[in-house]
Amino acid sequence: MFRALRHPNYRRWAVADLVSVTGAWMQNLALNWFVLVKTGSPGLLGLSLLFQLLPGVLLGSVAGSVADRWPTKRVLLVTQSLHGVLALVLAGVAWVDGPLSAVYALALAGGVVTVFDGPALGRFGSQLVPREDLSNALGLGSILSSGGRILGMGLAGALVAVTGVPLLFVINAVSFGAVLLAIGKVRPEGMFHLATSTAERTGIKAGIRYVLGHRPLVLMFLLGFVLSCLGRNYQVTMAAMSEGPLAAGPEGYGMLSVIFSAGTVLGGFVAAACKNLTLRLVLWSALGTSVLQFFSGVTPTLWSFATLLVPIAIGAVVLDTATSTRIQLDTDEDMRGRVLAAKGIVTAASGAIGGPLLGWLSEFAGPGPALEIAGAATVVATAVAWLLFARSPQRRAMPAEQRWARLAGVHPTPPQPVHPPLPGRATARPGRGPRWTRPGQRITGGRRRAARARAHQPT
Repeated sequence: MFRALRHPNYRRWAVADLVSVTGAWMQNLALNWFVLVKTGSPGLLGLSLLFQLLPGVLLGSVAGSVADRWPTKRVLLVTQSLHGVLALVLAGVAWVDGPLSAVYALALAGGVVTVFDGPALGRFGSQLVPREDLSNALGLGSILSSGGRILGMGLAGALVAVTGVPLLFVINAVSFGAVLLAIGKVRPEGMFHLATSTAERTGIKAGIRYVLGHRPLVLMFLLGFVLSCLGRNYQVTMAAMSEGPLAAGPEGYGMLSVIFSAGTVLGGFVAAACKNLTLRLVLWSALGTSVLQFFSGVTPTLWSFATLLVPIAIGAVVLDTATSTRIQLDTDEDMRGRVLAAKGIVTAASGAIGGPLLGWLSEFAGPGPALEIAGAATVVATAVAWLLFARSPQRRAMPAEQRWARLAGVHPTPPQPVHPPLPGRATARPGRGPRWTRPGQRITGGRRRAARARAHQPT
């Protein structure tokens, strides 16, 4: 189950990831509660999520091209440092009880940094383990993320009522130091480098052509958009349910967040234990979580709602891990950053639409009916996607054992084109003699004649 931990670079990265995720979720809870208390509106809370996700829609393709072209370590050093600085500024705004516009501006700036951070993180993480261990590394990453969420939510729930939200932002800023230290400790000889694009396959346009030409990938993104838009904004719906029909207050919201996080840990173990994370598993997980979300809207008490959150969280993590595995393993390596950026664009667009939509739907129709409507819509979307996958000509042409295991056939390393040499030009520089290796010792015409004269002298 833990075969990815055999690689030293991944172990270093895993520790830093746990620390960073803990700080990030402390900040998420603090920011959500700060906006909700300041405004009293779930709709304005969803608007803060919109500002965080909007840059991903507009700049995702640029970020993917940067991740595929530039050294990922260099990109991550910049983005992680900027995340720490923004967290410190947000702490200052919260300390002086600054205006909501300043919070939205910082959320927008954080979204810009995140959009460049995401593809680079994905490409960098996939180089820490070999291809056959990638799915296990993603599963373990889900466990670490879920564990960090539990620690972060638990610590934030305990500290927010005592110290207020500014300290939580400061702790998150400090946590990025662990990531910077881990990046510096990664050994190049222990990395598994991915294929790089040729000149014809570099840039934004080449990535867009590749993604749009991969029909199973497009269908996966469309399904992910609907699921993320209507079924994955749990922080909005849990906050609305706690403040509304469940009447649980901030303590109940913190408890629901911890329970949900515990379910995600279990989901991470389930995903890591799966030998193969297949397309069939993606579809079953999407269908199961959608049905459970529908029934969560009619639960009358806090504990019944919390009980349904556990299997929902398990299914959500398995769905996310299986989707990420298929997207990365069933596409070309040299397109990894741009494919992950496309996934980030879909996630950002769905969050930008779904956050305010569920917030306003919870505000005007009620949190319970909002969950019922969203659950019914995602059930229909999953059924339609399943039918389209089944009717795909590409899927029918695949071998029976791979038909519901993979998105499509893929070459791990794309073939490199062979360009014929230009006529009349040397394709390689002629070799140099031993005297060329020393500066100032180039053999001129006079020295060549003197050397010949010495060679003809009798010994």
